Amino acid sequence: MRLRFLAALTAMLALVLPAPPATAAAAQDDLLERLKAIPGLTVVSETQPSGYRFFVLSLTQPADHRNPGKGTFQQRFTLLHRSEQAPVVLATGGYGLPVNPSASRTEPTRLIDGNQVSVEHRFFRSSRPSPADWDDLTIWQEATDEHRIVQALKTIYSGKWIQTGVSKGGMTSVYHRRFYPRDVDAVVAYVAPNDPINPLDHAYDRFFARVGTEACRTALENVQREALERRERMVAMLEADAARNGYTFARTLGSADRSFEMTVLDTAWAFWQYLSVSDCPSVPPATATDEELYAWIDNVASFSFYTDQGMEYYAPYYYQAATQLGWPDLAFRHLRGLIRYRGLYQPNSVLPAELRSRHDPWPMLDVDHWVRTRSERMLFIYGENDPWSAEKFTPSRRDSYLYVAPGANHGASIALLPEEERAAATATLLRWADVSPARRAPEAASPLPDDPMLPDRHTR
Repeated sequence: MRLRFLAALTAMLALVLPAPPATAAAAQDDLLERLKAIPGLTVVSETQPSGYRFFVLSLTQPADHRNPGKGTFQQRFTLLHRSEQAPVVLATGGYGLPVNPSASRTEPTRLIDGNQVSVEHRFFRSSRPSPADWDDLTIWQEATDEHRIVQALKTIYSGKWIQTGVSKGGMTSVYHRRFYPRDVDAVVAYVAPNDPINPLDHAYDRFFARVGTEACRTALENVQREALERRERMVAMLEADAARNGYTFARTLGSADRSFEMTVLDTAWAFWQYLSVSDCPSVPPATATDEELYAWIDNVASFSFYTDQGMEYYAPYYYQAATQLGWPDLAFRHLRGLIRYRGLYQPNSVLPAELRSRHDPWPMLDVDHWVRTRSERMLFIYGENDPWSAEKFTPSRRDSYLYVAPGANHGASIALLPEEERAAATATLLRWADVSPARRAPEAASPLPDDPMLPDRHTR
C-alpha cells in the first residue's frame, strides 16, 4: 500500500514540477544530430579538448559546380566548436589539412574567442575528384566549395563570420570574398600575394635590392654564386643524397642538375621567407667547404623540395600559379653566366608535363580591381622582410585596412605589429565580429595550440 502511494505521489509531482534542465550530453547530441542532418555532410570523427568539441568532417562537393552531373568528391574540413552563438572563423589554408587533424586556433579565432572551420583546398590530399579534371581547379570553383560549407553551417551558427588565411590561404580568402561577398562579414588576410599583371615583377627585384642589410644581401648573393660555380661537385652531392633517400627528378624538373639550379635560385627567397636579419651571421662565407655550403642551402631551401617527391604535395598550388595566380619572375642579374636553364624559375618547370598550362591573366586583374574599388571590411597584414609581401593588395576605403609588421617574415601577424597598430587592428576585428572587449575570454584560458596555417617546405 505504501509503495502504491509513493508511486502515485511521484507521478503527481512529475505533472506539476518543471522538467530538469537538459544535460550537457543531450546538448552535445543535439549538435551532433544537427551536423548529421546537413545533406552530404559526414562526421568522420570527434574529440573533446577542454572547453571545445573538435570534429573532422567531409562534405560531398560537385567536381564542377557549373556541371554538377560531372561527378563529386569528398572535401575535408574541421570544426572547432565553442558555442552556437559565438562568432565563426572560416580558416582557408589554401593547401591540405594535416593527415590527422587536431584542434588548434588561428590568431583571429583566439582574438575573438570563436568557433573555427578549417577547410582543405580542393585537389589537395584526399579532397580531389577521381578521376581529376584539373580544369576544375580554379579560384571560383574553390570559392563555391567554401560557399556551400558556409551556407550549410549557418543553419547551426548564428554569430558573425570572419574569414582568414595565410599566404595562399590569404589569397583564397580574398577570392571567396570576391565571388560571395555576403557569405562572411569580414576578412583578415595574412601575407597574401597579389600578382595582377604577371610579367611585371619589378617589385620583387626591388625588394631583394633593399631587404635587410647590404652585407647580408651580398653574403646571400655570394652563396648562390659559389654554389653555381661549384656545380659539378655539388650536383654529385645532391645525386648521392637522392640515392640515399629515394628522391627522383624525371617527372618534374627532369634532372638533378635542373633541381640543383632551381634550389640555388630559391635560396635567397627561402632565407627571407623563413628567417630574419638576426640569421644573417649564419650565411657561410665564400671560403666555406662544399659540405658546409651544401648543408646550409639544404637547411634553408631544402634540396628535397625540388624533387618529384617534394613537388607531389604542392602540384595543385603550382598548377594554380601557372594558370591563374601568377608567380614571381626574378631577374637574377648577379648570376649571369652561371645559369644554364633560361626561364627555369616558374611553376611549369616543376609540374608534370601533362599539367603544364598557359597563364590566364584575367582572374587576377578582376580580383585586384574589385579589392581596390568595391571590397568592404578587409584587413591585410604583411611582413616588411617577407618576399611574398612585395606585391600587396590595395584595400578600398570601405572600412578596410593594411598593416606591415616591421622586420617580420612570412609569419607576420597582428601580434607583431607596433602597439598602436596592434590595438587598432584588434579593435577592428572585434567590432566586425560583434565581440565586446569586455566580453572576451582571457587568451590564456584555452589550452589549444596556435595554428600558423603555413606548410613547412621541409615536411609535407
